[in-house]
Amino acid sequence: MANPGIAVLALGGTIAMRPVDAGAVPSLCAEDLVAMLPEGAARLVAKVENFRQLPGAHLSLDDLVALAARIEEMYRGGAVHGFVVVQGTDTIEETVFALEILLSGPAPVVVTGAMRHAGQVSPDGAANISNSLQLAASLQARDRGAMVCFNDEIHPAWAVQKTSATNPSAFSSPGLGPIGHVIEGRPRFLATTERWPSVCSGPLANKPAKVAIVTASLGEGPDLLSAVAGSAYQGLVVQATGAGHLPQAWVEPLGRLAKEIPVVLATRVSRGPVLGGTYAFPGSESDLLSRGLISAGFLCASKARILLSMALAAGCGETQLRTLFDRP
Repeated sequence: MANPGIAVLALGGTIAMRPVDAGAVPSLCAEDLVAMLPEGAARLVAKVENFRQLPGAHLSLDDLVALAARIEEMYRGGAVHGFVVVQGTDTIEETVFALEILLSGPAPVVVTGAMRHAGQVSPDGAANISNSLQLAASLQARDRGAMVCFNDEIHPAWAVQKTSATNPSAFSSPGLGPIGHVIEGRPRFLATTERWPSVCSGPLANKPAKVAIVTASLGEGPDLLSAVAGSAYQGLVVQATGAGHLPQAWVEPLGRLAKEIPVVLATRVSRGPVLGGTYAFPGSESDLLSRGLISAGFLCASKARILLSMALAAGCGETQLRTLFDRP
């Protein structure tokens, strides 16, 4: 551990809650969370900040832009060399990917939380924060971008998803698996994944663009596309079935919409990418891509929305958008 000076930024969530008569509510500050840590982890903490105190579901894209700007400001100050963001688990997969594409420096950024609040049996918050601090302080974590550290596992920002609503092992990277583990307080990496490129060279100057997600299902018509077309949305992510397939009735409306705003084609399947040219029927991936839709590749719809929103806010045009989404 050669990078002392880790900042802990708390956003709220289950990890900062205690039970009252009606259920768990926010009640713990960042200082309380650090006070629960073992000495070996606590001594890595150089700064503690209560950035927000909200359930994960209440965070906004504006909060994430402000968080990235705060991390950049603290890093440029020189006293902090890594960051641990503590928040509610509902939106960790979106926060970590937003930080991945809004930051470009070498400092490790680790996002974590807890599935069990402090009033439950065997709360997991202290263990997750402790492991995240060890990861953020590791030389091996530098230049890897943003990561999630949860239940002793390390996951890359672009792949990680919340795949269990209640289990302490709530996070996984479908089709990839963890890229490392924290064992006996030491991060051990098993693989190196390519870091997603940032959409801007400094703090995002504009508000995140308004981007909708519409999910396809069996027998469902494209009615919601009209609502998107007639509103202030600047982009759309379509969560298709299978490897990027939609009912035939969606084809023409989507083709028209793709001429007006960027439309990204993602899949509701958690493992595997949107294909490029295996099928050719109307509404197949090759048909939709030929009509101007942009493939999300391996990105799930929630991350595709984050990328499209932030890239549009950064002023990226169609060519830049396609390059940002076209990753291995």
